Amino acid sequence: MRTLMITGPGGSGRSTVAAATALQAAAEGTRTLLLSTDRTDTPGALLGTPTGPAPARVTPHLTVWRPDAPAAFRQDLAAFQQRAANVLDLLGASRLDPEEVTPLPGAEELALLRAIRDAALSDAHDLLVVDLPPAPQALALLALPEELRRYLRRLLPPERQAARALRPVLGRLAGVPMPAEWLYETAARWDVELAAVEAVLGDRRTAVRLVAEPGPAGTDALRAARLGLALRALPVEAVVANRVLPEDTAGSWLAGPVAQQRKALDAWREEYGELRTAPHLGHDPRGLDDLTALAVPAPAPDTPPADWPVTDRIADDGVLVWQIPLPGAVREDIDLVRRGDELVVTAGPCRRVVPLPSALRRCTVEGAGLRDGDLRVRFTPDPDLWPRTP
Repeated sequence: MRTLMITGPGGSGRSTVAAATALQAAAEGTRTLLLSTDRTDTPGALLGTPTGPAPARVTPHLTVWRPDAPAAFRQDLAAFQQRAANVLDLLGASRLDPEEVTPLPGAEELALLRAIRDAALSDAHDLLVVDLPPAPQALALLALPEELRRYLRRLLPPERQAARALRPVLGRLAGVPMPAEWLYETAARWDVELAAVEAVLGDRRTAVRLVAEPGPAGTDALRAARLGLALRALPVEAVVANRVLPEDTAGSWLAGPVAQQRKALDAWREEYGELRTAPHLGHDPRGLDDLTALAVPAPAPDTPPADWPVTDRIADDGVLVWQIPLPGAVREDIDLVRRGDELVVTAGPCRRVVPLPSALRRCTVEGAGLRDGDLRVRFTPDPDLWPRTP
C-alpha cells in the first residue's frame, strides 16, 4: 500500500487538501482510505458524511476512518492493569475503572501511530492518506517510534532477556531487585508494535505532501518542515499552495495580497520545482463538489526515496563520505556528535540519533561540510579495525 501523509502549518487547510487528495484518488479508481484523528468531525463536514471510530464509506472507492483516541487509551490501560495484576496487588494499588480514565498527553499521537500501522498493513485499500497534525507536532509524531525504540533498547536491552532464568538467582546474590518478566514482555511487545510503525514510515512507498498558504509565514513554515522531514529521511511528494487568489483583481483591495502571493509562488517554484495549487473558493469548502473544484491532484504513483548514500573515496582521498540531504539547512545551525556507533545530527530545531552504516562504524570522523543542501560527513578508516590489504 502507498502511504501519503499530509501536513503543513496550522490553519493552512491541511484537512481540506487531505480530503481533496483522497477524493481525487478515489475518483481515479484507487481504493483509498482517509485517516484522521481530528477531535471534531472535520472530515465529515468536508465530505458530507459523518465519520467516527467505524470506517465510513463516502464513495465506492473512498473510505474515511477517524479512530477514537480516548477509547483506545482506556483499552490499553485496562490491558496493562490486567497484565500487571500481580504487581499491583502486591503493592496494594487500587485499579482504575475505564469510566474514570481520561487520556494523558501523547495518547492521541500513539493512537494515530497505531491506526497508521493497522491501516497500512491491511489489504482492503491501495492508498492511505493521513491527515497529520500541524507540521511541528507532525515532525515530533513521526520521530516517536524510532525514539521510543531507542529508549527501550537502552533501558531494557534485549540481550539481557537471555538470562531471564537466572534473574531470581542473580537478584538473591546481588541483593538487587531484578526486572520482572512482565516488564520484559511488555517492552518486547512495544518494540514489535513500534517496529511495525517504523516499517510503514520507512517504506519506499511512503511520502509526505506539504500544504501552505502562499506568503512569508508559509515560506518559513515550508522550509522548516522540509528540513525536519529530510532529517527523518521522509521524501516530499509535492508542495500544495492552498487558497490561491485569482489573478484578475486589478483595481480591487485584493491587488496587494495577490501580488504578495505571486511573489511567494514564484519563489516556491524556484525552490521546490513543480508546484500544485488549490484556488480560494471564497468560502470554506464543504461537500464533494467543493473538494472537486479545488482540483488537487491524486498522489504520484511513486516518489524518489530520500537516500543517504555512502561514497567510497578511499582510493582517491582516503575517506568514505556519507551524504545526508538537508535542504534549506544553514551551516550555523548544523551540529554533529559521534557517540559510539551512532551519529547525533542536529539541524535547526530538529535532532536525530542515527545508527551508522556498518562500514562507517570502523571509521573515525574526519570532518563535515554543507554544500548545496547536502551534509557530507567524511570518515577515515580506523587502521586497527579496517581490513588490511596484502
